Amino acid sequence: MEPAFGDSISDAILQPFIRVSNDSWSNAVRPPASVLSDIQSESNFHLDNPSDSMKDSLDHYVTSLLGTEKSYKVMKKRTSLPKIPLPQSAASFYNGYSPRMEIVESCESVNRLNFFLKSRREEVDAGVPGRFLHAVIGQDVPDVGSVASAIMYAFYLNETLENDQFFTVPVINIKRTELNSHAELKWLLDSCQIDQSSLIFIDEIDLSYYDLFGSLKLVLLNGYKLPSKQEALKESVIEIFNCKEGEFAYPLVEKATVGQECSSCTLIAENFAMTSPQILAGQGFCRLLLAGILLDTGNLSSSDSTTKDKYMATLLLNGAGRFGCNGLYQILRYKLYDVSELRVADILGKDFKKWTRVGKADNSCSRLTVAHVGMSSVGIPVEQLLSHGEASTREIKHFLQTEKLRLLMIVSGYYDQQKNFKREILVSTESVEVMKNLLFFFNSNASQLPLIAVHQPGIGEEMKAFEIDKVTSRKTIERLLEQFGGPFNQHRP
Repeated sequence: MEPAFGDSISDAILQPFIRVSNDSWSNAVRPPASVLSDIQSESNFHLDNPSDSMKDSLDHYVTSLLGTEKSYKVMKKRTSLPKIPLPQSAASFYNGYSPRMEIVESCESVNRLNFFLKSRREEVDAGVPGRFLHAVIGQDVPDVGSVASAIMYAFYLNETLENDQFFTVPVINIKRTELNSHAELKWLLDSCQIDQSSLIFIDEIDLSYYDLFGSLKLVLLNGYKLPSKQEALKESVIEIFNCKEGEFAYPLVEKATVGQECSSCTLIAENFAMTSPQILAGQGFCRLLLAGILLDTGNLSSSDSTTKDKYMATLLLNGAGRFGCNGLYQILRYKLYDVSELRVADILGKDFKKWTRVGKADNSCSRLTVAHVGMSSVGIPVEQLLSHGEASTREIKHFLQTEKLRLLMIVSGYYDQQKNFKREILVSTESVEVMKNLLFFFNSNASQLPLIAVHQPGIGEEMKAFEIDKVTSRKTIERLLEQFGGPFNQHRP
């Protein structure tokens, strides 16, 4: 495409000059000087001098950028960006009419990554005969950095390891259904054109089966210990990537990357820059790594951010595209807390805890009863959560039944229009009897949890809404909830 810029970016007219296929074409676009100056004004990185080896690799990288043919395809927009508060350098690209279609770059590196993911998925479904399952897994935290580093480090190992006995595969350490409640992850994977159907989630592979037959080799990311649910697999850990020095917990670890104090995505990007820098020419490939760095380091401004993080973020700047680094970060942060497109069940599952209480069924019987109690934390008012009327209450009750809970407490925390912090709770119980016992328990602890009843029409006797009359932490609410044992503890006289 050849741009013809007028007074504003919205006046740009793009015309294709090489048709590659029905839905893609090559292009080259140079932004105007005004936009470049805006982007430069947003940047305040102070970088140390890179090593000589890194400079050589960067020379190779720049050469590969200049010689890379890019292709683009037209796609329907899935996200409305005008409501996201983008910084000026990125927002300038959205002046005027916003079309329903957008141009998305296709790149060879993302195609290679998708081919890797698809082939691994097919072989895992077939049982990986005759080889070790070399699984790359992170902590059981569904954040962008954990997911991006698992995918990209597995791909890096597959590209560099010369061991035919190892079948390297990334394992996302969350259930596939949990992905629906993380809009920032879904948006990022879509914008990077990652084939989500080829990803392998923890509920889609039985690692204990491979461990039982001695064919499991684990690479652990972002920590020195496996999550408690996978602690039984500790004898299979052969590599730890990015943990603090002196934190080894498993004696059979053969390789460890320690003491870096930076984002895992930074270290992975550095590895690619040193071994095959041309692969970083793809925008989607860069974006996945860059997004992990930006969210891990608070847009490079947190106290944990290092010079290496800033240096690699600059190298991956192509991944930000027309949003710029600040714009990409703002989109991801907005998506992180945006629940407008989520179902009630997905909102409740974003930050959910469940624990078990055991007590006597009544005062005259020694038989024990098990009660499951759950707490969901949400960042919107209770009134907004219930805005869909009866449909919302049905979904909440269905969530209660699906998780096999006797009591679900939804804890809401948000800022009102006057910038005052508000804390509300919505309680749903399996029966009226449980609700009566809970209300008596609340009255007994009114000094710690002063409640004001809030009328919400149409929610029934098994659901109650309250506003907390003082600033109260979630930990305090959780501690009180753990003390409550349900009707079998006979809180009422």
